[in-house]
Amino acid sequence: MRTLVVGAGAVGGYFGGRLLETGRDVTFLVRPRRGHELHTSGLRIKSRFGDVTISQPPTILALDLDRHFDLVLLSCKAYDLDNAIASFAPAVGPDTVVLPLLNGIRHLDILDERFGAESVLGGTVFIAATLNDNGEIVHFNDRHGVTFGERDGRMSDRFATIDELMDGARFDHLASPKILHEIWQKWVFLATLAGSTCLTRAAIGDIVAAPGGRELVLGLLAECQSIATGAGYPLSEAYLETSRSILTAEGSQMTASMLRDIEGGGPIEADHIIGDLLARGDSPLLRIVYTALKAYEARRKTKN
Repeated sequence: MRTLVVGAGAVGGYFGGRLLETGRDVTFLVRPRRGHELHTSGLRIKSRFGDVTISQPPTILALDLDRHFDLVLLSCKAYDLDNAIASFAPAVGPDTVVLPLLNGIRHLDILDERFGAESVLGGTVFIAATLNDNGEIVHFNDRHGVTFGERDGRMSDRFATIDELMDGARFDHLASPKILHEIWQKWVFLATLAGSTCLTRAAIGDIVAAPGGRELVLGLLAECQSIATGAGYPLSEAYLETSRSILTAEGSQMTASMLRDIEGGGPIEADHIIGDLLARGDSPLLRIVYTALKAYEARRKTKN
């Protein structure tokens, strides 16, 4: 199965690298600078599950993309989706499957409009990783999984083929007949994590140690959960219990990648993770978060 991974950053580089490590037919669609890094220093993953360096992994630039792939793994940030679509569109043929690993859900409508709903699966990832200044992909939590599936719940042939593709790779994978429910559960967790850490500019352990911090986190979780329930995707009690435990863990240094983006002065997925959730239901706490994030974006715009 010929696979094109769009981007070789923290998410695409990690999961694409693990597939390549297993001998799968993987090519990374990259920008010139990242392509040069991979050519000279290789694809380097640092993880508690095993480090790996792959010398000169297969890469291609958008202007050289002239053939179709069986699978496109899309791992860009949501705010870069339009540019990403323009770059990988030549790789999508009549039988190509697009598997987006973005946060939130609005990207599905955009991809459906461009490529047709039949070509687009649902997917989500569970990993905390970053691309450091040395071009290394650093994985720093104990989860590294991909969940995917047909959005109508079918157990299709391509569903099974992708599951087989991931077998043996050094990450967890789950072929789910309820992928939209999985995406909503992850969205609620992420909105709570991003909302609480970005609003306070602190890690989870620091928040819950502060007066009212635990109540803030659990309040955000409850309000985000209510939006999901109203949309027809109630969280399972098991998922809620796990989320409460992770999001209130004493001493935890967990933060959202959105906070790391803010600390680096970069663009953020405010509209895609927080704004779009608010568009689907009300949440007083989330509205405060959204105001803070939009204020950051406005200030960033005046500086650039």
